Amino acid sequence: MFGFVGIFLTVAMVFGGYLLAGGKMGVITHALPFEMMMIAGAAIGSYLLSNDSHVLKATPGGLVRAFKGPRWTAQDHQDVLCLMFQLLKIARENPVALEQHIENPGESPIFAAYPRLLADHDVVSLISDTLRSISLNYDDPYQVEEMLARRIAILREEEMHIPHALQSVADALPALGIVAAVLGVIKTMSAIDQPPEVLGKMIGGALVGTFLGVFLAYGFVAPLANRLGGVVKQDMGFYDVIKSVLIAGLHQHATNLCVEVGRQAVPEHVRPSFDTLESALRDLKKAA
Repeated sequence: MFGFVGIFLTVAMVFGGYLLAGGKMGVITHALPFEMMMIAGAAIGSYLLSNDSHVLKATPGGLVRAFKGPRWTAQDHQDVLCLMFQLLKIARENPVALEQHIENPGESPIFAAYPRLLADHDVVSLISDTLRSISLNYDDPYQVEEMLARRIAILREEEMHIPHALQSVADALPALGIVAAVLGVIKTMSAIDQPPEVLGKMIGGALVGTFLGVFLAYGFVAPLANRLGGVVKQDMGFYDVIKSVLIAGLHQHATNLCVEVGRQAVPEHVRPSFDTLESALRDLKKAA
């Protein structure tokens, strides 16, 4: 919602101020289609040239994600803590029974109780692979913590490809605007024998290219890249919560304490309260 408000304010304030200052839209509207064709076309072409198919396919979803905001809600954080509580409890009481849950998460009633978590491959594989490694005696807390940190770093790097690609476009747009402006000047120089009023409109049209390049870069593309980067950062914190619970479990803390360690790792604005989480855990114990 705020993203669309931001777009409206950006356009309204820039062009509104221009009109209130006595500017005429005729020069801009006449040159806009041609300048936009050159600048946006070159930007899209360079984006296609500089990124692989994976990034290109994921870009539309990334743009939608920038407007929708972080994927994981407060309820999702509570759910993952409840899920980890159940899995750690089984791992300590009956390690053999844990195997059916981590080997076939899609058929596990525990995972099935949290469909949003089950639908995310990275969440499921991070939990299952780590618990499987622990069951195979790869259980040194510091080694597992290092392994998880590397794995999360790889996920973070992959998720940041689109924000970085968009930022590269934002950095290039002012220069592409200059390219369009230079072409406009070349066109103007070829008509140097025309009267001043004609040349003035042609020069004004050429400067529209510079304006568009800077306006698109700093008014739209760079903010989108920054917003998407922030969303990715918040979403990646979800994996750090999982890591915190797993490492606390390897240090042989009580299961409730492991979950509390994970709760403390949740960002404050989506962190479930202690009482809310305790109530959810009590319900799980009763259901068991």
